[in-house]
Amino acid sequence: MQSENKFIQRSDEELQKLTVGELKPHNAPITLVEYDPGWPDLFEREAERICSVLGSKVLQIEHVGSTSVPGLCAKPIIDMILVVENSANEPSYVPALEAAGYKLKIREPEQFEHRMFKGPDTDVNLHVFSSGTSEIDRMLCFRDWLRSNKADREKYAEVKRSLAKNTWRHIQHYADAKTSIIHEIMERANRMVQNEGDK
Repeated sequence: MQSENKFIQRSDEELQKLTVGELKPHNAPITLVEYDPGWPDLFEREAERICSVLGSKVLQIEHVGSTSVPGLCAKPIIDMILVVENSANEPSYVPALEAAGYKLKIREPEQFEHRMFKGPDTDVNLHVFSSGTSEIDRMLCFRDWLRSNKADREKYAEVKRSLAKNTWRHIQHYADAKTSIIHEIMERANRMVQNEGDK
């Protein structure tokens, strides 16, 4: 299981360019906890709050990441996808989210115009993408595959636990280190989808 450690560790300068505000080092291992059946309720609460704030601007909202997969260990942070018409058009949604207590933390114009907010009172990573972005389908496919495939769910958990023990200067470095195992699992998921389509 060597492949998960082969990744490009982004420098502080690179990460600071994507960070809104000051980039603060983590310099610690990653805390993973066992699956909490209360996580979907936290997602629903946040989804209702976001929908009440943005109304019809919300084209889709989904629970993603490890907290959305029953039986999978996770950092106790609720990852969410919010789909809007154009995530690069920040004036159309950022002020309303900020007024509700969400804080814009990440701006990645070169990565699907991704924006990421932290929640006001629940530990949330709210990922915002434009309608039609391929990354949305990839994240949902990965979630759905892990929900239905016990072997890959366990393999992913094993890699996460192994990586989490390391001391990470930035949490993003831990996330980047999972890229290899995510690609490996996605290749299997995509082959299965392809095979089903060929029948």
